[in-house]
Amino acid sequence: MKYFPMLLFCSSLLLIIVSSTATDTINTTQFVREGDTIVSAGGTYELGFFSPGKSKNRYLGIWYSKISVQTAVWVANRETPLNDSSGVILRLTNQGILVLLNRSGSLIWSSNISTPARNPVAQLLDSGNLVVKEEGDDNLENSLWQSFEHPGDTFMPDMKQGRNRITGMDWYMTSWKSPDDPSRGNITYILVPYGYPEILVMEDSRVKYRSGPWNGMRFSGTPHLRPNPVYTFGFVFNDKEIFYRYHLLNRSKLWRVVASQNGDITNFVWVDKTQSWLLYGTANTDNCERYSLCGANGICSISNSPVCDCLNGFVPKIQKDWDAMDWSSGCVRKIPLNCSGDEFRKLSGAKLPETKTSWFNKSMNLEECKSTCLKNCSCTAYSNLDIRDGGSGCLLWFGDLIDSRIFIENEQDIYIRMAASELDAGDAAKDNAKSNVKRRIMVSTALSTGVLVLIIAVVFYVWKRKQQKNRNISGGLGRSSNYKHKKEALELPLFDFDTMAFATRNFSDENKLGEGGFGLVYKGTLKDGREMAVKRLSKNSRQGLDEFKNEVKNIVKLQHRNLVKLLGCCIEGEEKMLIYEFLPNKSLDFFIFDYEMNPKISDFGLARCFGGNETEANTNKVAGTYGYISPEYAKYGLYSLKSDVFSFGVLMLEIVSGYRNRGFCHPDHQLNLLGHAWRLFKEGRHVELVGGLIFETCKLSEVLRSIHIGLLCVQENAKDRPNMSQVVLMLGNEDELPQPKHPGFFTERDLIEASHSLSQNKPCSANGCSFSLLEAR
Repeated sequence: MKYFPMLLFCSSLLLIIVSSTATDTINTTQFVREGDTIVSAGGTYELGFFSPGKSKNRYLGIWYSKISVQTAVWVANRETPLNDSSGVILRLTNQGILVLLNRSGSLIWSSNISTPARNPVAQLLDSGNLVVKEEGDDNLENSLWQSFEHPGDTFMPDMKQGRNRITGMDWYMTSWKSPDDPSRGNITYILVPYGYPEILVMEDSRVKYRSGPWNGMRFSGTPHLRPNPVYTFGFVFNDKEIFYRYHLLNRSKLWRVVASQNGDITNFVWVDKTQSWLLYGTANTDNCERYSLCGANGICSISNSPVCDCLNGFVPKIQKDWDAMDWSSGCVRKIPLNCSGDEFRKLSGAKLPETKTSWFNKSMNLEECKSTCLKNCSCTAYSNLDIRDGGSGCLLWFGDLIDSRIFIENEQDIYIRMAASELDAGDAAKDNAKSNVKRRIMVSTALSTGVLVLIIAVVFYVWKRKQQKNRNISGGLGRSSNYKHKKEALELPLFDFDTMAFATRNFSDENKLGEGGFGLVYKGTLKDGREMAVKRLSKNSRQGLDEFKNEVKNIVKLQHRNLVKLLGCCIEGEEKMLIYEFLPNKSLDFFIFDYEMNPKISDFGLARCFGGNETEANTNKVAGTYGYISPEYAKYGLYSLKSDVFSFGVLMLEIVSGYRNRGFCHPDHQLNLLGHAWRLFKEGRHVELVGGLIFETCKLSEVLRSIHIGLLCVQENAKDRPNMSQVVLMLGNEDELPQPKHPGFFTERDLIEASHSLSQNKPCSANGCSFSLLEAR
């Protein structure tokens, strides 16, 4: 241990100043002053004096030690800032109390303990928790005081949010007043113990957001809280304490949950690649999260317009208010309860109502719960307390049902008390109509997830289905020089060579847009001002008339918003050209995304069709862009539907990362993009693969799932890869995914060898088929 060569006598005790290179612990003979810090054993956290934001005030706090952006996670004197920290010291008394004293010895801040200490020390743990304990006792349950029990605006991994039922101490977060002022703001994030516990976000004394009660798997109002590769979470409710906490699976990650000044509860993860905090998600995501938006006995559905409705069997209390979109008055029953003859109506997929006046029993089953509710005329609803393993426990509500909403993905049911006469056939029809709406919402939700890659996957899958249904698609064009015959066969306009030469300024380099596997692409402008992209097949290309015919027919037969529109073609002598709509944002390998974030697939030059009962074949002509073709095709000439899956997986990983697989270079290893993604995935660091615009705007959980699916697609063994219909389903749901095996073409050397195989062009069979690959632009 290093000490400053300076001794100070205070209260008749010899105090030693701790330097910034000191241990993570101070005892009663040491103190910390301005400019000195103590650092946790692993170097993750640091304690000392700092000024937040633009403030000139000084505070004693804890922040992340290893990152470039100073981020405080705890502040001691948040209500009593220091205008001048010179002469200020932090020390530990013989009783085990941390005290912050100014230069005159006046108390600025102190911790408190209920049990006097014998030999206390204060230690900054690698969890970020500052602990006062007896020297040598590392059991946190025996600590005399800890900062985790006095949180500020940050909810840290392994910190408890809840209540000590023995001492009555609440552990809760409060926001800062501003980024420059860490004093208590007006936002509180607290687990309330009344009735059955749930978390509230409050603005002053008004509830803004409610988590719903814990249902054994998650809070019922947080369906997005699911098992994941980043952290585990749990809820403890026993005689001693009630609390919720989460635990990072990889302690090297930096993760925090923050109560912001506007009431949002936000999750942040630190990304070394960008040296910044990434917003992982927020708890309150839409308007239906607003507490009691629809009033008593109302229910909110974010997919409806307006979002508020009355529970089935209820009507607006003040209709004119509802007509004016003011739902605060809530709803009342159509038919009053009569107690003796009442029954129950099931509502599925719900966030359970507010529980502050609820009653619960952990041992009852659902039938016993129903019976208990029927015996009490004030009971208005019941539900299982725990939805795991078929359900268990009992939760009862009394009086009005407050703050309910529909979640498509929720597994929770609630049974609402109704007069028997209310439950007639008309209600059954209404329930059926709502189920239909719910199914439409589920379809809409599935189509909206997966963002870009799902769109491409659907197009890819539809195209493949089209291929299988059109076995004879490759015939029909022939070599006839008859212009009319060509036009009828192709069913699209034909342009003459002179027109194309004029439009492209005689195929000048200035008009060149790019280069594909079979030729050059030029920008063209017709006399009427229309712009187009002209793909001119190279005379030296291996693509013959068969490939050209196939490309034309596939694009003509499949039209989609994500396919580049084919405007026409040119066939004259040895010249073969395709004329597409002009895309302003160049090609996929330049931007990854096209104009307005709509990808456009253009090239079907290598497309080949299987028969309806065929799933694989050989080719005597191996062709394609290495970096995208599958191992079995490049090495042995074998291709199948799973070969296209490999190509699609490469494309997914390129989109997510912003890098091309071919030519990818990393300073730490010789792996290509597939190998790099695989390495990050195995180490639980695949968030580092995300790059560019996606990183700034993405929903991270969707992108991480896309990486996982991409790695499943590029597995070396074709049998291990999913088919495209399975890929579409995986992108559209949140089911657990299998673990991928190592990818094919793991290193750049693999790609070089694949390139050599392509150049050799070794025959494998005489069927004349070639690889079906989508190039994108």
